[in-house]
Amino acid sequence: MQRHDLDLRGLKCPLPVLRTAKALRGLTPGESLSVRCTDPMAAIDIPNLLRERGDHLDRMLKDDGLLTFEIRRGDGIDDAPDRETRNDETGEHEAQENAA
Repeated sequence: MQRHDLDLRGLKCPLPVLRTAKALRGLTPGESLSVRCTDPMAAIDIPNLLRERGDHLDRMLKDDGLLTFEIRRGDGIDDAPDRETRNDETGEHEAQENAA
């Protein structure tokens, strides 16, 4: 499987998670992506993105302000736009109903 690298050092939230999501959409299941960034919020945002998408965080390293994520693309991910919204009153996510 091919390995891809993404250098996002110096970018601030939300750019690291958005660019990571875009890069993952271009991978096939099982391919690896190494992401390097310096935004501390990425330590929360990127693992959450992976959990929502069904991808795998193989390793996360923190070294003197540099975050490195070793990611493996999951199987069968739906690349359609996220169908959840956050309820601002409760902070919980709610699934949106499709209006057909």
